[in-house]
Amino acid sequence: MSQQDEEDREFDLGWAAEAEHKEPSARARMLAARWRENPPDPVPFRPDPGPVTPRRSSWVSTAVVVGCVAAVILLLGYMQTRAPY
Repeated sequence: MSQQDEEDREFDLGWAAEAEHKEPSARARMLAARWRENPPDPVPFRPDPGPVTPRRSSWVSTAVVVGCVAAVILLLGYMQTRAPY
């Protein structure tokens, strides 16, 4: 095969999709062999929902964050006033 023929040839997804035979991947072959001997148990598409826990409202979370920030600011201010010069 000449150099020019190799440059003219295109290998793309369309060319691969037109292939007559497609070999499964190694993982697909491994799983098929494993499942022949020991098939997997059926799994529901969506599991049953768990217990519903009440959600905190957004203002409670905001108050907790603001309170923590204020406590840190006050602690740092107290340490600044107590620091020896």
